[in-house]
Amino acid sequence: MHTFHLILLAAGLLMLTSLVAGVMSVRIGLSFLLVFLVAGMLVGGDGLGGVRFHDTQLAAWIGNAALAIILLEGGVSTRMATFRAGVRPAVGLATLGVAMTAGLVGAAAMGAMGVDWRYGLLLGAIVSSTDAAAVFSVLRHAGVQLDARVSSTLEVESGLNDPMAVFLTLALIDAIRADSGLAEALLLLARQAGFGAAVGLSAGWAVARLMRMVSARAPHQGGLLALMLLSAGLVVFASAGLLEGSGFLAVYLFGVRVRALADEAARSATSALDGYAWAAQAGLFLLLGMLVSPHQLFADAGRTLMVAATLIFVARPIAVAVCLLPMRFKLREVIFIGWVGLRGAVPIVLALFPLLAQVPGSYRFFNVAFAVVLLSLLLQGSFLSRAARALRVVDTKTTGPESVKLKGHLLLDGNLPLADVCHFFQVPLPERPSATLAEWLGEALIGGAAQLTWHGVVFEVVGREWDDGVEKVRVTLEK
Repeated sequence: MHTFHLILLAAGLLMLTSLVAGVMSVRIGLSFLLVFLVAGMLVGGDGLGGVRFHDTQLAAWIGNAALAIILLEGGVSTRMATFRAGVRPAVGLATLGVAMTAGLVGAAAMGAMGVDWRYGLLLGAIVSSTDAAAVFSVLRHAGVQLDARVSSTLEVESGLNDPMAVFLTLALIDAIRADSGLAEALLLLARQAGFGAAVGLSAGWAVARLMRMVSARAPHQGGLLALMLLSAGLVVFASAGLLEGSGFLAVYLFGVRVRALADEAARSATSALDGYAWAAQAGLFLLLGMLVSPHQLFADAGRTLMVAATLIFVARPIAVAVCLLPMRFKLREVIFIGWVGLRGAVPIVLALFPLLAQVPGSYRFFNVAFAVVLLSLLLQGSFLSRAARALRVVDTKTTGPESVKLKGHLLLDGNLPLADVCHFFQVPLPERPSATLAEWLGEALIGGAAQLTWHGVVFEVVGREWDDGVEKVRVTLEK
């Protein structure tokens, strides 16, 4: 027990110290997650701790489980209004955008590292997906509220682009090991996307019904509901994987589906689920930091800088411009979304796949992917909030006293939960309540009407989004 207590003491102190350092780091604009990577490196074999950890199989298992929890929390936190607003541009970024990023980075890797096209594309695929946790942790602690269209696009993209990166990585590993062709790659994509979506959506429907029943019989049990969601999400992730589908896509769509069909129960579970996601992120980044050897990072520093520069300043901006400019995004929005391409845990976990498959020379890819993530968090994360303000993509319509009161009326955001609005005004919920105020008015207003009276409260649409959805609602009491 003495040894056990020492290990527990060291682990607790390491986690606590990293958390405190992370809180302090965001004050200067650094990503919270960067601290955990650095802490893991300090504990590892080349650091002060001298702990030698080289079990890539265990790291891959823990990494996949942690990513499943992170994506589950992201899906449950995504309101249906946000998903609908961001799904069209996000799908383009998560498919064509990821493929273009992988291709451009792969070309740079071929020149910088002297590898053939398959190995270059493999490295490009590994670093091609963004990390939602890294982006929004920086924005949240910096006090930046993004414009609704930009925010929803980034949020949904980060949940959808991981499956595409996983598919490209697995397809290229197969191509290197077995010389598989285009037909096999397309079959892998169809299987990953089809089975993943089917498992996630069907399980989401079933679990949403279960959560509504449990919530009705045991209200105010957010911790219990969060545990149910966590265990069900892991079942969904594993089931999709056993069917050779994308567990990442399945667990994200599962979370979105549960939030859409059991909104009240899902919202009550979000606080505890957010804690689980933070624990998963912290543990994963600490573990991945221990796995890397910093002295090997310096050996490939020049090549890594070239790959990272291509990713940050060339590949990501070009891919975003190609995908978003045809959708009538403003140029400053395209520039900002192109800059918000922070890499996180996913590229490092994907870099373990070639190691497990014993692809020759793949440990170099792990070192490069790790260094790219470090540079992305350090460079892009440090200037994220300043870039948002400089490019004017910060939502200023909900800040300041003038946006709360308008000629004696309350001005509300259409994305507010309808249940909260009805509770505030002490009016009953409709028989078929929608998730948000905007969705309810969109269903209730007929024939282009802009005003609706509900139990003495007048709701008037005074602003609409780019897709004609309700954005702002003026509310007053009927005289």
